[in-house]
Amino acid sequence: MGDRWHIEVDRSVCIGSAQCLHHAPDGFRLDSARQSHPVRPDTDAAEQLLAAAESCPVEAIVITLLGSGEAVFPPEE
Repeated sequence: MGDRWHIEVDRSVCIGSAQCLHHAPDGFRLDSARQSHPVRPDTDAAEQLLAAAESCPVEAIVITLLGSGEAVFPPEE
């Protein structure tokens, strides 16, 4: 992919389903309250990180292009 991404998790929306861990076990961790956190908020683009965001049942994961802030997921409509 070549891009760099900024990953955020809206913890007010996160329900702790751990789907992100299933798809990107090295990309996310759950805290003691079962809230997800990106391991590296600024990281190289990776298919497994996008899959994690797409699999989140409440769309709590937001991915933007690092620098420009352009939406990667969820896509702008």
